[in-house]
Amino acid sequence: MSDKIPMTASGKAKLTDELKKLKTVERPRIVREIEEARAHGDLSENAEYKFAKEKQSHIEGRIQQVEDWLARADVIDVSKLSGDRVLFGATVSLEDTEGEKTVRYRIVGEFEADLKKGLISVTSPIARSLIGKEVGDTVVVQAPGGPREYEILEVDFVEDEEPALAEGA
Repeated sequence: MSDKIPMTASGKAKLTDELKKLKTVERPRIVREIEEARAHGDLSENAEYKFAKEKQSHIEGRIQQVEDWLARADVIDVSKLSGDRVLFGATVSLEDTEGEKTVRYRIVGEFEADLKKGLISVTSPIARSLIGKEVGDTVVVQAPGGPREYEILEVDFVEDEEPALAEGA
């Protein structure tokens, strides 16, 4: 697959850091574990060896996955974006029209998403309903508990911000 993957600069930096750790820390550690397990003799009966080989397979698979994501990265320079329209990388302040609660989300790439930090995937239902909308617009999001209505209060473009989820009650 050669489709580009949108991500922020901070998302790419996190992936690069993960890849470095996998190659320089995790891979050598698992090689040592395999060597130690191999020294224990009969490999057909060696659970430590089998477990270490499974971990090695997992690490190698993750390295391939991260390398693929980095190769297909389409880094969006959020600092060059502006305006009142919601785009990838935007931090959006929303008011729940029923609960009158204000929330802030930043729209990021799929693997960057972390709801606890207010980072939502560009492919999530709420992000899809927000993209292209402007300050003052009302959007309806199909949430697990039924439809929720939000008003867009503010749109910011700040690269390294992790939005505070609840600003008001």
